[in-house]
Amino acid sequence: MGQTLTGLLTSVRAIAGRPGTQTRARPGDGPDPGLLAALRHCGDHLAALAASGPLTDARRTRLIASIGALTTACSTPGADAFDALLRTGQQALDSGGDAGARLALALADEATALRARSKGAWRLRGNALDALGRSEEAITAYERHLALQQNTAASRDVERRIATLRAAGDRIDEALALVGNGEEARDGKEDRGGGGGGAAGAGAVRLSRRLPAAEARAAFTELVRLRTTERGAADPAVRRLAALYAEHRRLSDRDLMADPLLGGAEPIGVPGLRRFLADRTVCLVADTPHTAEQEQRPGSSLAALIEGYDLVVRCDAVRHAAPTARTDLHAVTLRGDSPWKGPLWDRRATARLVFGDPLPHWRLALRSRLVPGSQDRIGDATLRRPLHDPALLAEAADADGPASTAYTVLRLLDFLGTAARVDLIGFEGPAALPPREREWIGARTGTTDDTAVRITLR
Repeated sequence: MGQTLTGLLTSVRAIAGRPGTQTRARPGDGPDPGLLAALRHCGDHLAALAASGPLTDARRTRLIASIGALTTACSTPGADAFDALLRTGQQALDSGGDAGARLALALADEATALRARSKGAWRLRGNALDALGRSEEAITAYERHLALQQNTAASRDVERRIATLRAAGDRIDEALALVGNGEEARDGKEDRGGGGGGAAGAGAVRLSRRLPAAEARAAFTELVRLRTTERGAADPAVRRLAALYAEHRRLSDRDLMADPLLGGAEPIGVPGLRRFLADRTVCLVADTPHTAEQEQRPGSSLAALIEGYDLVVRCDAVRHAAPTARTDLHAVTLRGDSPWKGPLWDRRATARLVFGDPLPHWRLALRSRLVPGSQDRIGDATLRRPLHDPALLAEAADADGPASTAYTVLRLLDFLGTAARVDLIGFEGPAALPPREREWIGARTGTTDDTAVRITLR
């Protein structure tokens, strides 16, 4: 293999020149200057491999064979070497390591310059940037690929990868906002006392979604360490910061997975739900005969009241409200030993949240009871147990069983804190919540009238 490698390097240098050689104008039917530049990148990589000693890695052996095929294509008059260029780039990426990813990126750059509308070239560039941890640039390249890709089925894995990279960046943005808000509040108090600088350690950490992935992980780790040292692990902001860090690490290790049985619904997590609720007025409507009758009566003041909200939330099996009654968010809690055997969730809703534990039961219930087309968004596993999830409210499980769905929704909305206002409508008499839950609501009640309990979240 040593002689073969040396011979191939000699052939590459003979065609493309050595490092620093000026790109020649295309002579007659000779290789395109972009291909010659790509071959020089390959030559540099081969020289580094030759200097590293004997080759025993099958992936590098395949890369060398691919470079040989590219060299042959470039030296054959009239041959189209573009496909060979893309295959070599993919083999460079498959060979692993930063050196392989850098070669793949260099070849992808030449490929996109040669054919700006090649979806394969843009995908190769996205994959190479992704492997190098340059997430924001990778997203841009992936989006160029999607703009050229006509086969939606073939683009789903790229769409998932974009969603994963953006979700990881969202965690960083939220962490920075969390630290920034805390810094402002704390610095304001300390400046009045003439001290200041108490949180400078955490504030000095360089963290950004535009950092290479490895640097972002290291900076995020250091930020959590410093903030924990400054404020203690019991501080609510520190707990949320640690949860964001854990989510970021999970997203760094694996993609968000699309479930083919979700019927085309978009999975949303905590950041997505925050955006869905942001600056909107929300009403949670009790499912009682009286409320349903009033809601359906033409000219009813209650119907007008409900229609005036940005989002209408209904819970569990809606038995009394009309099938066409507006439902923007439907929430349901899984109960019993076989929650996947319940009735289908066929009421049309913009978003649906399913609360339940354990995870296998929750997954099976989604796959068994969701109806394709009945929801545009479905809460993912990060939202399935908000009261007890350490990344969210982190409360101990109640020995009396799961909380009511309405209470769970209210606590989640209160925790997320982005809704402009939340009202309960019709929660009196038979719809009244258990005493412990009523106590929590009472402590946060702003105003009340005959039909609604108004809660100011922030």
